[in-house]
Amino acid sequence: MRSRSQRIARVISVTLVVVMVALLAFLVVSGIATSAPGSSQPWAATSLLAIVAAMAVVGLVVAGHQPGNPIGWILAGEAVFVLLSVAGGACANMVYRLGYRDLAFAGPPGLILNQLFSFLLAGFPLVILLFPDGRLPSRGWRWALRVFLAITGAAVLATIVGVLVLVAGHHVELQSGGNLSSFGQYGTAWVTPVVLVFILAAGVFWLAAVVRQALSWRRSADERRQQLKWLAAGAAVCGVFGIWAITTDSALWELLILGFIALPVSIGIGIMKYRLYDIDRIISRTLAYAIVTGLLIGLYAGLVLLATQVLHFHGSVAVAAATLAAAALFSPLRRRVQHRVDRRFNRARYDTDRTVTVFAAQLQDTVDLDSVRTDLTDVVGRALEPAHVSLWINERL
Repeated sequence: MRSRSQRIARVISVTLVVVMVALLAFLVVSGIATSAPGSSQPWAATSLLAIVAAMAVVGLVVAGHQPGNPIGWILAGEAVFVLLSVAGGACANMVYRLGYRDLAFAGPPGLILNQLFSFLLAGFPLVILLFPDGRLPSRGWRWALRVFLAITGAAVLATIVGVLVLVAGHHVELQSGGNLSSFGQYGTAWVTPVVLVFILAAGVFWLAAVVRQALSWRRSADERRQQLKWLAAGAAVCGVFGIWAITTDSALWELLILGFIALPVSIGIGIMKYRLYDIDRIISRTLAYAIVTGLLIGLYAGLVLLATQVLHFHGSVAVAAATLAAAALFSPLRRRVQHRVDRRFNRARYDTDRTVTVFAAQLQDTVDLDSVRTDLTDVVGRALEPAHVSLWINERL
């Protein structure tokens, strides 16, 4: 049975890869590979393809090792869905804006696929809820999932019907990326409220999934807790960058959406348990460098303002002096901040380092072998907490 499921999973994985390669080839041929939906900048397409690659690789790896875990298939399916939506926008753009009448048959399906791009949001809260084994927490969550899927299905159906109404009435007006200008005309104004209800439901479901995992973290221990830390870190980065990307109109958008990569990557590491216990070090270093960066930026701005506004130095001299001061303070400031972060947020590592340091200092003045043996086993037990400690000493030394 297991070998059969693995063969089926392998066939599905190969099919998904072939479909993704075909869609990428189409995008390159059609000239859309350098333009994300609604944007004419190459970086947007590059960032979007990076997200697709992350979801596809993580999804296929998880599905290959755990065919029964739906998280892998959801991530891989989302990658295919993104490419289908972008390819649909390419078709719609070629038919309705550039006048490729030979592809008229692909216009309506492409337009529908492109308008479904925002429904990518449906998959992310689902994988958070199912993390890490792919099972729902309880029967009560089945009803919540059914309600969410029903709202999603209704919004998808409303979008499809709205697009078909515009196509039938020959009222299709596109933006440069293949997106419809609006649903507010020609009897389709009702589509937008339905989609907004879906977005609200996705946000509520996302929040509920995160709260559920936070509550389970309090009851978990050891390996499961490390898995949830990876999930929390990825979800936090994804959420911060996602909100920043949505609320900005600057050129940083193409780089900010790269933050979405953090969620599938962290989910993959958590499920596959690869370098699982590195999360504490990563969180510690991230906090330390974020604090140091903020302090140095504030110090730099303060020194520049002091030199130019109060002491009336030349602008270039003030900038050079502030830069040198920030560079000189970086290493000592980083060490002190790292020490405080480890002491507050990474207590286990802080206590371990402190224990080893104290033992090393004691060892310098100890000459009795029995005392060294006792102290060493005691330090190893307190620092690493192993199940058993054995010490072998070569008596001939």
